[in-house]
Amino acid sequence: MFVVEVGAVLTTALAIKNPSVFSWVITVWLWLTAIFANLAEAVAEGRGKAQAETLRRSRTETVARRLTDYRRGAEGFGEEEVSAAELRLGDHVVVEAGQVIPGDGDVVEGVASVDESAITGESAPVIRESGGDRSAVTGGTKVLSDRIVVNITSKPGETFIDRMIALVEGASRQKTPNEIALNILLASLTIVFLLAVVTLQPFAVFAGAEQSVVVLVALVVALIPTTIGALLSAIGIAGMDRLVQRNVLAVSGRAVEAAGDVNTLLLDKTGTITLGNRQAAEFLPVNGTGIERLADAAQLSSLSDETPEGRSIVVLAKERYGLRARAEGELGRAEFVPFTAQTRMSGVDLVEEGNRRLLRKGAAAAVMNWIAENGGSAIQEVGPIVDAISTSGGTPLVVGEVVTRGDGTSATVLGVINLKDVVKSGMRERFDELRTMGIRTVMITGDNPMTARAIAEEAGVDDFLAEATPEDKMALIRRE
Repeated sequence: MFVVEVGAVLTTALAIKNPSVFSWVITVWLWLTAIFANLAEAVAEGRGKAQAETLRRSRTETVARRLTDYRRGAEGFGEEEVSAAELRLGDHVVVEAGQVIPGDGDVVEGVASVDESAITGESAPVIRESGGDRSAVTGGTKVLSDRIVVNITSKPGETFIDRMIALVEGASRQKTPNEIALNILLASLTIVFLLAVVTLQPFAVFAGAEQSVVVLVALVVALIPTTIGALLSAIGIAGMDRLVQRNVLAVSGRAVEAAGDVNTLLLDKTGTITLGNRQAAEFLPVNGTGIERLADAAQLSSLSDETPEGRSIVVLAKERYGLRARAEGELGRAEFVPFTAQTRMSGVDLVEEGNRRLLRKGAAAAVMNWIAENGGSAIQEVGPIVDAISTSGGTPLVVGEVVTRGDGTSATVLGVINLKDVVKSGMRERFDELRTMGIRTVMITGDNPMTARAIAEEAGVDDFLAEATPEDKMALIRRE
């Protein structure tokens, strides 16, 4: 394009000196060619800057509750709200349920359930607590329950989000092997045609038909394949955009070319093959409990659970059994018990006709212990149901009830809720299409092998990698 740009400058100067319709038409077309050649690169660069700006805005808009003069175990220290970008190494911030952790650090006080799906892609919340190997938290993740105090351990500009911004801003569109080869060919042809046009003028003078510089420049541009060179970047951008429309992200033109040679497709499970959040799939009553009674108890005990799993239980009871979700004011004397990382249960305490009814829903071990503490006994059929759900890749939640009447207290397990990582509709058909194209599909997940196998069989992928660490993923990529 350098030859075209030089020619455009030269014809512009000549058109100003000796104006004519022909000179100005040639000048305009040369400038349009030069502008078009650089447009695609400008579009790609602008897209990268926009992505970086979005990440930067998410960092600056996050509000941190910084503690002043914090000392562990002490009370009465001050609190101030600052932007997450203003946090410094050694600062202490408090984060409560529903709030976003403003920076990378370690939990120094408290225990909480944290949603790290934005970073890791895994939908299941994780427990983060002070001390041990479960204290590290990452900025941008969300606390789902309880309250924690975080000691900021990253310097300004070195957080996870900062590294993502640097990665996006530092990315440049690399030339593909085909582009490099074609550029060499175009450069060679340009030299050949330049020599041809330069030697043409002496012959024209000898023949008495001398040509103007504008005509010679137009001839050079017409001969050399400028359109092909100008379209290289545009072709790459168009290919990337077509992939994006089909939910495939290509980071470079090289990746677009490589897509044609793909024979193995590695897919993350969460959000790609599955919906991303575990959903309530069915209610399984035990000990002769009616299914409607179990659904009602499960819904009531989930009204205070703001996690996606808790919301799905309320929705399932409403859609399958016609139980409308009730607000706190509709239940009379009711005290909601929110989910916490310590109890691993949520529920509600009701007073109905003088009787006290306690409902709990949560992890099997936690609910069974709660039933035992209130005088209940273990029900044999619960264990096999819980094991079967776990083996099939689901998450079992047990629902228990304690009723206190004038003549005593009864505690019993009502049933089990099956939470499933729901596979997106149509995935098996899509994998069948890829298989007919000769592409092998592999699912990568951090789940245990039993869960991974169950989801892989349901989705229809050819293979899977369970309990995958970043090192395992890189090893699989190199092996494939």
